[in-house]
Amino acid sequence: METLILWIVFLAALFLFFQRIYILIKLLLLGKSENRFDNLTKRGIIFIKDIIVQVRHLREPLIGIAHFLIFWGFIILAIGFLNILIEGLFPSLSISFITKNRYFLILQDLFILLVFIGLIIAAIRRYILKPPHLESTFSATLILLLIFFILLSLSLMEGFESVIEKENSFSPIGGLLLNLFQSMDINLAKFWMNFSKWVHIILILFFLVYIPYTKHLHLLAAPFAAFFTSLKPRGALEKVELKENEGYGASEIKEFSWRDILNGYACTECGRCDRACPALASSDVLSPKEIMSKLKHFLLDNKKILLREESKPILGEKIIKEELWACYTCYACMDWCPVRNEHLQLIIQMRRRLVENGIVDKNLQDILVNYSRYGNSFGQSERMRTKWTQNLEFKIKDVRKEPAEFLWFVGDYASYDPRLQEISRSLARIFNKCGVDFGILHEGERNSGNDVRRIGEEGLYEMLLEKNVEVMKKSQFKKIVTTDPHTLHTLKNEYPYYMESKWDVLHYTQVLWNALKTGALKVQRILNYKVTFHDPCYLGRYNNIYDEPRLILRALGLRVLEMPRSKRNSFCCGAGGGNIWMEEKEMKERPAEQRVKEAASLKDIQYLVVSCPKDYVMFSDAIKTVGLEGKLSVKDIAELIYEATGLHKTQEPAIET
Repeated sequence: METLILWIVFLAALFLFFQRIYILIKLLLLGKSENRFDNLTKRGIIFIKDIIVQVRHLREPLIGIAHFLIFWGFIILAIGFLNILIEGLFPSLSISFITKNRYFLILQDLFILLVFIGLIIAAIRRYILKPPHLESTFSATLILLLIFFILLSLSLMEGFESVIEKENSFSPIGGLLLNLFQSMDINLAKFWMNFSKWVHIILILFFLVYIPYTKHLHLLAAPFAAFFTSLKPRGALEKVELKENEGYGASEIKEFSWRDILNGYACTECGRCDRACPALASSDVLSPKEIMSKLKHFLLDNKKILLREESKPILGEKIIKEELWACYTCYACMDWCPVRNEHLQLIIQMRRRLVENGIVDKNLQDILVNYSRYGNSFGQSERMRTKWTQNLEFKIKDVRKEPAEFLWFVGDYASYDPRLQEISRSLARIFNKCGVDFGILHEGERNSGNDVRRIGEEGLYEMLLEKNVEVMKKSQFKKIVTTDPHTLHTLKNEYPYYMESKWDVLHYTQVLWNALKTGALKVQRILNYKVTFHDPCYLGRYNNIYDEPRLILRALGLRVLEMPRSKRNSFCCGAGGGNIWMEEKEMKERPAEQRVKEAASLKDIQYLVVSCPKDYVMFSDAIKTVGLEGKLSVKDIAELIYEATGLHKTQEPAIET
């Protein structure tokens, strides 16, 4: 009779489980096809690191350790449960040669203890420490209780079994409980062992069914999200191939890819992305976690409509435009996500559709017009692009006409902004002094298009790219050096999708550190300043360039103090994703304002050092806004090198523009 009941319970659980999985897979397949089956070896390595070893979880050590213990505890305990299930369903079969093995019993009991410890840590963190953006939902509480009672029922089962057998059977927990229950009647012990076994079985089968119906779906989806992660360079966007009668971007589920939809399933709602998000920290409406959650709930709430293939847009109905425009594309959400969800891909795709439909901030629309007409965000004539060079003591090569080792892709801000033109002149003199063979495209240069693309203007991005690639292919150079990390990223990681040629692309700090290291550039004066360095998002998180700027600063004799959020954890300045041009909106405190306060909180700091033109602009304005003038100043690394190498003594006055 027990076997029949177990079969009924087991088959009912399997039916409910696979019924839900079937619906989830059908919804997933509504998305476009996307090849994520390439380079299986690399994907396997990522899977081992992220799922088996759980490296990304361990970035938050406390909960990372708890998660690791619970995960591996369940892997070990599943073997024991499998034996219980097999013996119940097929009494003649057993794998007890494994589960009664002394070493397995010791290992199982060890992990019961470790999972208990993991649960305690998880409960303390969730209900006492309460990190921001981690919600204490009923579902989360129920899961913790389920795991607790699964462990308790297994432990009691071992104990009562020891009472029946009157021996420990090498189980430490069984031996401990044997001492407590040794006077118990055998028949009573058999009853409680059987009761504990049934509780254990029902709890695990309920757990199995419960997972795909709740936020804990991520337990099933996360391994697939990690395995099918993007293998492109970090944050790189591939060339968009439009099919006939198809527009840019996405607003409906069928316009996203299956991997985009998987993001919603895999989200753990852990809040790591929210805790890292500069928009949310500034009280803006964007929550990366909510974007994932809204995607999943939209799918599940509208599954009948969607599976009938009826049109129902998620953009505008579930996800609003204000959320999308608030994103700075800083990559922090994706970098922190333990399951490798791809928030930016979703946001940029929906931005593309907003742009295509003309739903764009007025200031941003004007900027896009400037890009279209003039090839730069300032609306300046292309002939004005090199006016900053006129006061130099030497002529900069035109690589369209004469060869050079480096093409210096200067960028808009470094070319047109009066606050940055003197820094560009300083950098040109430094290059010249240390023998860097460089030239520029002069009026042939257009904006690289990185920010245009992240705004969502894919067509305009391709236009800018085509013009740049056309002139670059006709020019004579071997490598590219850039001033702007945004430019670095798109030239290095995205232009190759559109052309056969691929050049080495370096940031100017990499070139100058090499010059200092080889002795081509010599320090004449040790700078005895106390400084802190801000890691630009597109230099650090996107392209993993952290060392060279710091090595330069130390070579100049500067005392470098790190801000609490530095290197990979650096906090965005708030310029990316087109936000540098958008209309002012009400915020608690803008990202740049938070960042300069963070810098100023360090003892006796004189300079906030940057290596990105947009950072220079954002932080200079923020220092004025928060009243730190006279207490903190912004310096570009090039300015400090210029001073330390003695070139500042011959500095000419800036040209009026």
